[in-house]
Amino acid sequence: MRTLFVAASAVALVMSGAVAAQPAPQAAAPAASEDARLTAFLDGEFAQELTFKPQLATSLGMKDGQDRLDDTTDAGALKQLQWRRASVAKMKAQFDRAKLSPEGQANYDIWALELDRAEMTQKFRDYQPPFYSFLYSTHTQLPNFLINTHTVQDASDMRAYNARIKGMPAVLDTAIARSRHADAKGIRAPKFEIERVISGSKVLIGGAPFDGGADSPLWADAKAKVGKLVAANKVTAAEGDALLADTKASLMTIKPAYERVIAWAQGELPNAPSGRVGAVSLPDGLAWYAAALKINTTTDLTPQQVHQIGLKEVTRIEAEQDALARKAGSKDRNTYYAEREKLFPPRPWTDELRAGYLKTANDAIAHTRTLLPGYFGLLPAYRAEVVREPAFSEVAGGAAHASGPSPDGARAGRVYVHLLGTTGDPASAYDLMCHEGIPGHVMQGDIQVRQSGGPKFRKSYRYVAFGEGWALYAEKLCSEMGAYPDIAADFFRLDAELFRAARLVVDTGIHADGWTEAQAVDYMIKTARTSPDMAQSEVRRYITLPGQATGYKIGMLKIMELRQKAQAALVPKFDLKAYNDLVVGAGSLPLTVLEQRVDTWIAGRR
Repeated sequence: MRTLFVAASAVALVMSGAVAAQPAPQAAAPAASEDARLTAFLDGEFAQELTFKPQLATSLGMKDGQDRLDDTTDAGALKQLQWRRASVAKMKAQFDRAKLSPEGQANYDIWALELDRAEMTQKFRDYQPPFYSFLYSTHTQLPNFLINTHTVQDASDMRAYNARIKGMPAVLDTAIARSRHADAKGIRAPKFEIERVISGSKVLIGGAPFDGGADSPLWADAKAKVGKLVAANKVTAAEGDALLADTKASLMTIKPAYERVIAWAQGELPNAPSGRVGAVSLPDGLAWYAAALKINTTTDLTPQQVHQIGLKEVTRIEAEQDALARKAGSKDRNTYYAEREKLFPPRPWTDELRAGYLKTANDAIAHTRTLLPGYFGLLPAYRAEVVREPAFSEVAGGAAHASGPSPDGARAGRVYVHLLGTTGDPASAYDLMCHEGIPGHVMQGDIQVRQSGGPKFRKSYRYVAFGEGWALYAEKLCSEMGAYPDIAADFFRLDAELFRAARLVVDTGIHADGWTEAQAVDYMIKTARTSPDMAQSEVRRYITLPGQATGYKIGMLKIMELRQKAQAALVPKFDLKAYNDLVVGAGSLPLTVLEQRVDTWIAGRR
């Protein structure tokens, strides 16, 4: 899963014209020269963008601005938008798109597309207040960033870490002010999210060094990071103690800020909505949902079209499950589900079960990695690991998610799993690791951050439909690779695809058709076969991230459609390994740009 506003507007705005045919030989040199000039220009502009986004710079392994947090104020957002307007205007004035190669044209179009994204984000800024999102709420995003992204390799990194802690109160206060502004417009976070803000904030300022008990999450993280510096002889014990003393003083500044967050949230509870909480229930919410759908799918699909695609896919996948269940000796899919549940009834998670799950998951990723050379020329280079979700953000039935490695590999690619509530069928772990790990998100991120030759912004920009579409395609690819150990694992691969198809129905049902939370949960339990815990967790995610969950299936369908198109056009010259490299090696792209890339590839292979 990635950030909501990561793509741009409608297909009509994505590319104003088709990618040109392959240039004639005599035109290749001028195009290469123009491409190089555009890359230099875009690298300079991206360097300017990173001055607005020091947290993005950190995620890319850069030290620039590592003692600052992003400016989340309205003034800061407007300043960024004005900068991007000027940047795109300069690009259009200085470069003739027709003189660029197809790859250069893609870079040009994506940079222009980002202005559409910024304009739409600004237009609907009030619809995503900082405590609204189930996954990206400010109160957990900041500590998550410090714990999982801000790496500490020397004393200066730790001093920057402490400086960022000192900067958290200002960001939290800005979040409260923005939330109050949205409240005044009738845009309120759902009651369940307000309750999560309260409980999560209490965890973050509970325990040492705030009071007695176990270490709080940030304090435990700081102690671990400084401990590694001391163990590596990068600082003396005395210097480590001094760094931790500064951390402790910095942490004490966030306690009153989180107490203000809690007070605001408690004041919100009496008016927080529940039941019918989709975009359709908000003022002009349907316009917001239409924008969110375009942003996340990078298509012009309407809510009604997405809903119908979901229903059609549910029917198709259930038929494939029936066939696989019969192959396993069962009457049909429902019988097979019942038989599996008897064999593996849900159990409360224990430390022993957690340790076993993490071992299985890590072993699955390691095994799939050995199969990659038969299906890819581009291979991941860095470590990948599966870890448990941090305590302050872990929920029963919570969705697993991934983060790619840093460009230098110092931070491994990671899959985060929620291990609260009850266990599921163990056969489902293999498919999940294909999606989140390898060849899914972690591998795609690994390849993207190591791209060379193109503009640097291509290493960091993310498009939901591409990233999640690739990960869902990776699940199917794992079946073709023989990564699943048995029929059960492949059956639960289809179970996961059914789950993503059901999302199309539920997301549009909630936000365009006015479904209640209870209706959506019921559909997920009955159709997607999820546990009640998971169904509720997922539905609440869809409620607070309109459109995001639709990107998975829409993206996968496009990648499969393009593969079939290439196969039909190139038989017998079609090369699956080359096609996979073409898609994953492109970095993250709007689906329309990906289609043009594939069309150019087909023409070249002919």
